[in-house]
Amino acid sequence: MMPPSRVVSVKAGNIIGRDGAVDPKRVRLALEAGLAALAEAPGIREALDRLFKRDERFGIKINTIAGPALSTLPETSLPLARLLLESRLAPKSVVIWDRTNRELRDAGYTLNLGSSGPSVLGTDTEGFGYERELVSHKNIGSLFSTILSRRVTSSISLAILKDHGLAGVTGGMKNYFGAVHNPNKYHDTGCDPFVAELFETDEIRSRHRLTILDALVVQFHRGPSHHPRWAKKLETFLFSLDPVAADSAGWSVIERLRARAGLPSLEEEGREPTYLRTAEKMGLGVARSDGIRLVEIEV
Repeated sequence: MMPPSRVVSVKAGNIIGRDGAVDPKRVRLALEAGLAALAEAPGIREALDRLFKRDERFGIKINTIAGPALSTLPETSLPLARLLLESRLAPKSVVIWDRTNRELRDAGYTLNLGSSGPSVLGTDTEGFGYERELVSHKNIGSLFSTILSRRVTSSISLAILKDHGLAGVTGGMKNYFGAVHNPNKYHDTGCDPFVAELFETDEIRSRHRLTILDALVVQFHRGPSHHPRWAKKLETFLFSLDPVAADSAGWSVIERLRARAGLPSLEEEGREPTYLRTAEKMGLGVARSDGIRLVEIEV
């Protein structure tokens, strides 16, 4: 029997101030704790050595489509990038990226194409764009961002955990819809099997190393756009090397929040994220709760 997939949940109290601002120092503390627990290492340096190869070119794929209220914020992604830059693994090469420069700016980012610090850029940056050759795989036919295909060797999906009106749940796997030119083509039938099949492409599967779900504030209903009535502050991150297990654990979080609010389950609404079970059948990871070991810590 295969050992269970580990998902580490880190709750960091007071990470969001009374003014709604995210404290990057508390974020870094949570990231260090989560990565160390995931790697079963005594500290962050040892954790990074266990989790990643040396001389990787890291790409942190974020999600900024929903604007500043429900995006991967600079206060979250920059501490992760600096952790990698300070390590012996990636002293020079870390890029924080998403679809467009406009969405990045709207979420509070300052673009950086220079040689110091982490790069911050969208696929529409001059000199990047999408590949010219279509990647065909099962039901997938897409042009990939050259940031992923040419610049990145090790990808981290740093995604917002939220409800999705069509897919049920959007997290680390669906975050890669932002890596192709035509994500609109993949939303039929609850995004199933498209989320799983896109992830299975060599462009993503060969590069993906880690999922970190940002559950600082979780939109548990009426997502993926921001609706304060159904947004809950959890001040939590979820970490896993198993992309399916990470999103399945996130699904459980959303279901608990829905139940507490008196809302029907996603299955009852006809929005269960069946693409996660499809992903498990394809061998991409574990979706079954009995195949996931959840490790919960507080900092």
